[in-house]
Amino acid sequence: MALKRGVNRIRGGGGGSRSAFILLVFVCVFAPLVFVVGRGVYIDSSNDYSNDSVKQDLDWRERLAMKSLRSLFSKEASVLDVITASTADMGPFSLDSFKKNNFSASWRGVDTSVRNSQNQTTSSVMNAKRDITSKGGSHQKAETPAKFYRRQLREKRREMRANELVQRNDDTILKLENAAIERSKSVDSAVLGKYSIWRRENENDNSDSNIRLMRDQVIMARVYCGIAKLKNKTELLQELQARIKDSQRVLGEAATDADLPRSAHDKLRDMGQVLSKAKMQLYDCKLVTGKLRAMLQTADEQVRSLKKQSTFLAQLAAKTIPNPIHCLSMRLTIDYYLLSPEKRKFPRRENRENPNLYHYALFSDNVLAASVVVNSTIMNAKDPSKHVFHLVTDKLNFAAMNMWFLLNPPGKATIHVENVDEFKWLNSSYCPVLRQLESAAMKEYYFKADHPSSGSSNLKYRNPKYLSMLNHLRFYLPEVYPKLNKILFLDDDIIVQKDLTPLWEVNLNGKVNGAVETCGESFHRFDKYLNFSNPHIARNFNPNACGWAYGMNMFDLKEWKKRDITGIYHKWQNMNENRTLWKLGTLPPGLITFYGLTHPLDKSWHVLGLGYNPSIAKKDIQNAAVVHYNGNMKPWLELAMSKYRPYWTKYIKFDHPYLRRCNLHE
Repeated sequence: MALKRGVNRIRGGGGGSRSAFILLVFVCVFAPLVFVVGRGVYIDSSNDYSNDSVKQDLDWRERLAMKSLRSLFSKEASVLDVITASTADMGPFSLDSFKKNNFSASWRGVDTSVRNSQNQTTSSVMNAKRDITSKGGSHQKAETPAKFYRRQLREKRREMRANELVQRNDDTILKLENAAIERSKSVDSAVLGKYSIWRRENENDNSDSNIRLMRDQVIMARVYCGIAKLKNKTELLQELQARIKDSQRVLGEAATDADLPRSAHDKLRDMGQVLSKAKMQLYDCKLVTGKLRAMLQTADEQVRSLKKQSTFLAQLAAKTIPNPIHCLSMRLTIDYYLLSPEKRKFPRRENRENPNLYHYALFSDNVLAASVVVNSTIMNAKDPSKHVFHLVTDKLNFAAMNMWFLLNPPGKATIHVENVDEFKWLNSSYCPVLRQLESAAMKEYYFKADHPSSGSSNLKYRNPKYLSMLNHLRFYLPEVYPKLNKILFLDDDIIVQKDLTPLWEVNLNGKVNGAVETCGESFHRFDKYLNFSNPHIARNFNPNACGWAYGMNMFDLKEWKKRDITGIYHKWQNMNENRTLWKLGTLPPGLITFYGLTHPLDKSWHVLGLGYNPSIAKKDIQNAAVVHYNGNMKPWLELAMSKYRPYWTKYIKFDHPYLRRCNLHE
């Protein structure tokens, strides 16, 4: 009756009374439910009641409460229906679930799908707990849903946080790897004899663990040997030395664990025992540290010495001529002088000075290399009869060069061979570089091994090409070919893969030299070749100016004469008497002489680096008109990189009688 009076008051009241009505509904509905839930939990923790009786008790009390309330209210029937549906869906723990899902601050913002999955998980867990409790007879209090939900949420938060940290760690590692790759690009890995930590055995951490362990043992044994000498531990010293010899004998030339003999594990064990004994008797942190530091310094000095020796040997191998090529030159020379003078003449002599034809300049003392340049050019030319090759060599190879092309004429193309020693105008009074090469100071610079400046950086200049006028003749093209208007200059370490006649149609825009630029972001610029600490260089040139390459250059000889290019070259060559502006070679004076007078050609005309760079893209090589083996690893040497050599050897007929007699093969 009191409940009816309260309801009547609420119905007659205003907006404030409705909130009181809601409160009354909660009290009337959830008070019995609280009792039911509490009773259910109590039953769950005891062994006197079964699960079926609990469920019947709960259902009976809920129906009784709803029936009493429905008889009291009419307008609020919809509210009671919602409450009934909610309590029926949420099970016997609906009160706690309702409170947690709507009023608990710790559960706000949680996705509805998460709540539903947690509710399902909770029901299954609680049912499982009831089964375990009824079977095992345990009287421990079960975990409440609130604690279970909080624990699950904590676990999910930890998992999400761990995933975030792993992702961040992966991103950081990726950035570090990319940075390392970028740094590695600036390392010249092709230098012979260069020490690198990226050795083969480090590719797989587990591939040579025993080998590395044995090497580490040998190092520590040597450390203890030194300390044993200091402390007069003769017996231990002898034992250590014996174990070192055994380990070194087992190691031999092994690179991986698979190369080790079966006795390796026994040697590892024996050495480990001796090292343990030595550690007990001899270990002193200060002594061990000092000994390791001394060994490190000694090893560093040995690496430097071997690196310098390796560089010297590489330079020596690069400047030597292989025996087969020397044999070829000698045989050709003998046969040339057996010919009558009438048979020593080339046909089509009238084409030599015809400005309407395509003229090439090739200065070389290597017969085989020159033949490859000519053959590759003619094989890829559309009309070989319009091509004229002007070859200049020295007196030692003049006869051999003539004989080769007399025996192997390049189709309808014209060949002209000259001897540089017969150019009477090319003397020391006219040519500054020739005067400098004949000076005593230059000879000492080249040939004195104990000269202060004869370090590893100077070894590359101890090449005969720097002493040969064939290398400097490129600065005198109008004097050598006075009746020509344009000429394409080619080095002897290139091959031609496309027709080059379109180069004669390229507009040089009033420039003298057409060449492919070689500058990148920070290399092959002027400051790499010239001494910008010298005021003459600093005042006249830009250190960031882009460099270009010799090897394939189109020269406009008319503009050359008009701008007196040879005079500019002489001026700067005289200023470099003491090599204060640049070292040696022809590229630095070329950059100076043609500064502001070079027209950049498309990079596909000329691809460089096959003599030193192992990472040139195959697509770039195949698309190039001219491929250049600049560097020490020339294709005719054993130093050549095997993957690049086939581009060169395909223009050689190895079944030629002269080549077979001199053992020249692929």
